[in-house]
Amino acid sequence: MNIRESFEEKELLELSPFAAYSRNSKGRDVYESECDIRTVYQRDRDRILHSKSFRRLKDKTQVFLSPQGDHYRTRLTHTLEVSQTARTIAKALRLNDDLVEAIALGHDLGHTPFGHAGEAALDAVCPEGFAHYKQSIRVVELLERDGRGLNLTWEVRDGILNHRTSGTPHTLEGQIVRLCDKISYIHHDMDDAQRAGIISEDDIPITLRVVLGGTTRERLNTLIHDIVEHSMGKDCIQQSSEIAEAMKELRQLMFDNVYRSQVAKKEEKKAKQMLTRLYEYYSDRPEKLSKEYQELIRRGEKKERVVCDYISGMTDQYSIHKFEELFVPKAWSVY
Repeated sequence: MNIRESFEEKELLELSPFAAYSRNSKGRDVYESECDIRTVYQRDRDRILHSKSFRRLKDKTQVFLSPQGDHYRTRLTHTLEVSQTARTIAKALRLNDDLVEAIALGHDLGHTPFGHAGEAALDAVCPEGFAHYKQSIRVVELLERDGRGLNLTWEVRDGILNHRTSGTPHTLEGQIVRLCDKISYIHHDMDDAQRAGIISEDDIPITLRVVLGGTTRERLNTLIHDIVEHSMGKDCIQQSSEIAEAMKELRQLMFDNVYRSQVAKKEEKKAKQMLTRLYEYYSDRPEKLSKEYQELIRRGEKKERVVCDYISGMTDQYSIHKFEELFVPKAWSVY
């Protein structure tokens, strides 16, 4: 018995009967021989972690566009916080935390520069629309590794695709990530908004603070414990009705006071205009795309979709650089 097989045996002995066992994975679209050390979900986690798309998350907006300060979250820190919160819950429920980690690390790989503002811009101009959860799947199935994709297992791809609020993950591990995505962004966006002076604890109704806690840390602790308590030994991941309703109200408060705030979003219109101009430019001049994206068009991918692939893969700063390079006049000299 090799190391991987010993891990698989350990899962059968220690994990919940509702867990997604590595040995029982539905597998990959393209067959690969098994690793003698890592389980299939451990391999998926490593492939995502070492991907170029994952590294670029460090320079992509979470909520605040070009924040002045080193402590505001980025898309990468959001991803890591989702992963940690989800793994904590998975371990408590004796579910497969390797699968949870792989889904969490990959769930936002398809996000655009400038967060949801960038997503809205591409969705408005692309004839086929644009959604980051679909783009995340496109990244792992096609765009990474020079058009070959990462060849991830079915369970990881299912969790990535269904991490949105309206999604229906087929594994409990995917259900955990779906819920922890919301928990994490509510928690850390509240923390960032308080740091920025946009909102304070006094703006949170006392009824919500009594139920969830009086600080961001207390609220996160309450949400995690509630999920563990109400999901233990069950075939679904759930919250108590009281905590679920309170979290829903807190999320609405964030939309009303932060996500739609003029302070937080004052540069959003500029970002949308910039990405729209870039989309129009490359749609008219696909020969200006990077070689790997030109190759995708030659392989039969629709030009408009490939242009979205290219722009959504940019970091905030790279998209600004390309815009300036293409549209901003530069000083010149005869010398």
